[in-house]
Amino acid sequence: MPVLQAKVKSILSGDTLVLANPNNPALERTLSLAYVSAPRMRREGGEPFGFESREFLRQMTVGKIVRFKILYNPTGKREYGTVQVDAQTSLPETALAAGCLKLRDDAGRKDESDESKALLENLEAAQSKAKDAAKGVWSSKDARIETSYEVPDGPTFVEKWKGKSLPAIVERVVTGDRMVVRLFVSGTKHVQTMVLVAGIRAPMTKRTIEGKEQPAEPFGTEAHRFVEERMLQRKVQVEVVGVSPQGLLVCTVKHPNGNIAKFVLEAGLGRCTDFHSTMLGKEMSVLRQAESQAKEKHLGVFRGASKTKPGATQTDETITRVQAADTVYLRGRSGDERRVKLSSIRQPKPTDPKQAPFQAEAKEFLRKKIIGKHAKVVVDGRKPATEGFEERDTVTLLVNNKNLALQLVEAGWASVIRHRKDDEDRSPIYDELLAAEEAAQKDEKGMWSPKPPAATNYQDYSESLQKAKIQSSVLQRQKRIPAIVDFVKSGSRFTVLIPRENAKLTFVLSCIRAPRSARNANEKAEPFGQEAHDLANRRCMQRDVEIDVEATDKVGGFIGTMYVNRENFARLLLEEGLASVHAYSAEQSGNANELFTAEDKAKAAKKGIWHDYDPSINDGVENLSVAEPTTNGTSDSASAPTKKDYRDVIVTHIDPATARLKLQLIGPTTSGALAELMSAFKTHHRSPPASEKSLPNPPKAGDVVAAKFSVDGEWYRARIRRNDRDAKKADVLFIDYGNSETLPWSELRPLNPSQFGTQKLKSQAIDAGFSFLQFPTSIPNYLADACAFVEQVTADRQLVGAVDFEEKDGTLWITLFDAEKEGGEEASINSEVVGEGMAMVGRKLRGWEKARGKVLEALRKREEGAREKNLGMWEYGDISED
Repeated sequence: MPVLQAKVKSILSGDTLVLANPNNPALERTLSLAYVSAPRMRREGGEPFGFESREFLRQMTVGKIVRFKILYNPTGKREYGTVQVDAQTSLPETALAAGCLKLRDDAGRKDESDESKALLENLEAAQSKAKDAAKGVWSSKDARIETSYEVPDGPTFVEKWKGKSLPAIVERVVTGDRMVVRLFVSGTKHVQTMVLVAGIRAPMTKRTIEGKEQPAEPFGTEAHRFVEERMLQRKVQVEVVGVSPQGLLVCTVKHPNGNIAKFVLEAGLGRCTDFHSTMLGKEMSVLRQAESQAKEKHLGVFRGASKTKPGATQTDETITRVQAADTVYLRGRSGDERRVKLSSIRQPKPTDPKQAPFQAEAKEFLRKKIIGKHAKVVVDGRKPATEGFEERDTVTLLVNNKNLALQLVEAGWASVIRHRKDDEDRSPIYDELLAAEEAAQKDEKGMWSPKPPAATNYQDYSESLQKAKIQSSVLQRQKRIPAIVDFVKSGSRFTVLIPRENAKLTFVLSCIRAPRSARNANEKAEPFGQEAHDLANRRCMQRDVEIDVEATDKVGGFIGTMYVNRENFARLLLEEGLASVHAYSAEQSGNANELFTAEDKAKAAKKGIWHDYDPSINDGVENLSVAEPTTNGTSDSASAPTKKDYRDVIVTHIDPATARLKLQLIGPTTSGALAELMSAFKTHHRSPPASEKSLPNPPKAGDVVAAKFSVDGEWYRARIRRNDRDAKKADVLFIDYGNSETLPWSELRPLNPSQFGTQKLKSQAIDAGFSFLQFPTSIPNYLADACAFVEQVTADRQLVGAVDFEEKDGTLWITLFDAEKEGGEEASINSEVVGEGMAMVGRKLRGWEKARGKVLEALRKREEGAREKNLGMWEYGDISED
């Protein structure tokens, strides 16, 4: 018989080996030892000493190159022979002498050659020695091993053995990242179970699912072979670190040369898995480093992958605004702002009912820590523009050398994003973030707390003049009130929050006038208005400030002094030439010297609005109020002034066919009452059963219903004007705003008259028209331009309306004023409309209009100026004849 050579791959039992070709490991053969049998290892009914018998053979042969000889092959399938391990060790003789095997009863009948007889004599002598010494299978002791093949309670098993090292044998390698191991929990108790190799994810091997064969993933076979050659039936140390969602144990499996996961990653036959990061802690960094080395060398699964990112540069920038707990605005040295997102974290999810209530607290936590501070910025990646989101950088921010993302996660105000395996745009301390999130969840910090957040409902005291006056009397008795600038409306106008009062105010800087900035893209800013607005944004937005309240204006604004870093911000505006002193107010306040000195500095340096200042010219400012008394007669009349009817209003709609207006009056019984009603109205329609109701019958003209406005998707009170039964649509008029729309019946709902009807609160949209003006209603293009201009100068503004006449049906003829502008009736919106060529002075005046001689004279001068400049409807000359 020829002598062959092979490498022992594994041991099936104490008498059977699996041999592999040393030059081609894929070629395998099974060899049973001749003339002997071993105790069997079975799940159920295993024979005593079966494990010890196999273990004896495993320790002696696995992984070694041996020489073997085939003695007989009775069935043509299984081969029987002998194995020479080394010069002193031959099998089965050595195993028989150790009491691990027994001679078969038919051993002498297998082969009757002289060589076989000599071999049998040696084997019988070896067995006799084992019997006499009561070794192994000949021992009277019960050597049965109790083996469990299931872990019924994974978390309990982990809790018991976590942090401890268990000896084990790898019984089978399933894939590069999972294997069946036999854990030695005690001398007589074993647990055999499937485990996941902690920290890695290897490609899948070929497998069969529901009878269909699934091909292996790229490098799946290579990963399997790599681990099998090194680990199969080797003695290892296993550290249990956790349990997977599927109930499998997650373990660190240590080969005699080290952690097998590290070797798999270095060979490029697997990737790090983020799901095990918190289980491994600091050990994960070693695996990340191994993965990086494979990426740089383009090994295995990283073959053809793009090169790793070069070391990111670090810049110093200022944090100017906090949009959310994971998104901030930065300003670099160039002065440009950009929006960035903190790498790998997410603010409390707006879509998660448990997390959403914590959004405000999370944002405030971040604002207090970083607003206005310098930060070291490292760009980790760039998110491309997607639908609804612009392109933006993901960054690591370090303030005072502390990672902001880590602080947010540690405090429970942010969660960690689970990246895709190929997503490299992640935080460099991603594993630390995962560990911090797990600790925050365990300690129930921040949004992980089972308790709801403390609700902070700010009361808006500037929504009506009455509320403003009441709150002003309280605030005027306090000095240096701590506040937060929530929004910058212009250089001198802000929305501020006073947390200790739960108050929200519109705050106006006293004693100065800053040029107005543009409120939208179609509006033109006053000179240096945008510069003043930008300075206020840079210095005040979201900053902690102190305020002194001195008075209120006529639209509910609170007038006073604001201190930013203990410095009067009005003085800063004056020094930069971005505001002028209101002389009368300054002298009344007692700060005149400070403010005039600041203004004089700007004049001397010719800054801002004083860039062309000439000290030889008197630059006095005329301060006129729209509330000053005016004469109420003809142009020749010298009659005494009469008190006018001024009302605070908002323009809610402009009729495109006539340029007539719809107004809402501002006040506690009008706009204030409407706000309360609409709040209850919207809540009512967002919750069942109201949100599921529809009209029981087709609507009829005149019915008051709830209608869903197509622009914002909210529900409002509306009246049916016309009804199309064929199309199942209705024309509705929104009675509180004056606009109309055609809606399908499905967008209408019944309205409870006692709760939301007009007897509860009358319709708030009031008909009105511009006094003294005539619009070009017969020329559609010019009329459309006029309506657009009126919308531009009135939209989203609280105005003052001087009621010149009220008709019997309630229609108001008014002159509109912007409360922030000065200059009397010549500065009215009516005058501005005429001056831009959008309307003319009426050719057929009413009696009360004819009596306003001075007003008409001023309007005609504005009209003549528009004609001369060919503005608006005068662009091609005089159209009055048309």
